[in-house]
Amino acid sequence: MVRPPLSPEERERGRRLGALLRAARGERSPAEVAAASGVSPEALRKIESGRVPTPAFFTVAALARVLDVPLDRLVAELSEPVAGRALSA
Repeated sequence: MVRPPLSPEERERGRRLGALLRAARGERSPAEVAAASGVSPEALRKIESGRVPTPAFFTVAALARVLDVPLDRLVAELSEPVAGRALSA
């Protein structure tokens, strides 16, 4: 099965998700967050850089849990226009 290409909006949302997760990670190392969430460091790096614009739901949920970011907050942040605010504490 061939996956249809992502739209520019989907790619941008992936970049925004990566930036939000990176900001939430703060001073914690990628290795620390990856180990605590069960996500590989390589997968975390790709998500944070926007190279994986549509990570699996359970991957995002695991990262959100470790980073103490409610999923509904991520959804709200990603639903805002591109010029929206950054993830705030």
